[in-house]
Amino acid sequence: MFESIINLFFPKVCSGCSSFLLSNENVICTVCRHDIPLTNHHLNPENDAFKKFYGRIPVIHTSALFYFHKKGIVQELIHNLKYKGHEEIGTVLGEWYAEDLKTITLLQTVDEIIPVPLHPKKLKKRGYNQVTAFGEGLSSCLNLDYNDSLLIRNVYSKTQSKKNLFGRTEGIENIFDVVFTEKNHNKHFLLIDDVITTGATLEACSRALLKIPGAKISIVCMAMAQS
Repeated sequence: MFESIINLFFPKVCSGCSSFLLSNENVICTVCRHDIPLTNHHLNPENDAFKKFYGRIPVIHTSALFYFHKKGIVQELIHNLKYKGHEEIGTVLGEWYAEDLKTITLLQTVDEIIPVPLHPKKLKKRGYNQVTAFGEGLSSCLNLDYNDSLLIRNVYSKTQSKKNLFGRTEGIENIFDVVFTEKNHNKHFLLIDDVITTGATLEACSRALLKIPGAKISIVCMAMAQS
């Protein structure tokens, strides 16, 4: 009853289209869930996300849940998650994608989930890493450890979305590093981020993780930019 009164004065809205949510809907309305562009990458091991890293880094698996289109539902979701403090979006997407990822045999050997880190300065400014809730949602549903201290960001840089292609790739290989011990050797790491664009950030993070003896890398993201 108390919750109903709160909803009357502060109605919950869809994070994708801002329409009012029904009592049985959570964060994303049924219409948006139906219209959102799913990649179905989990059904194809050699999907377009996996192919993006051909010849660049050795990856066991790569996939994204959605395709990202400008002015689309996914852009609105990511924007609300990243800049509006709606971390619940990440939780929902993590729990959603975990059900698909459970079907992938190649991911059965994953030991830890590793988020692409923010520089401490940016983390303090924003207050949270936009992929944390996504990673924790995956962690809970897949029963995997979430480790946000292994991979670190040494260099503060501007938001990637505001850079052109050249700006996104220039000097990025030196931005990330790892702090590891022998207990991290020979592990399969699931690297996660919000959106795959050029792949430069994920490649740089993977190269840092591959400094760990015996490390293996898989990549999972909320979305992938599609031209």
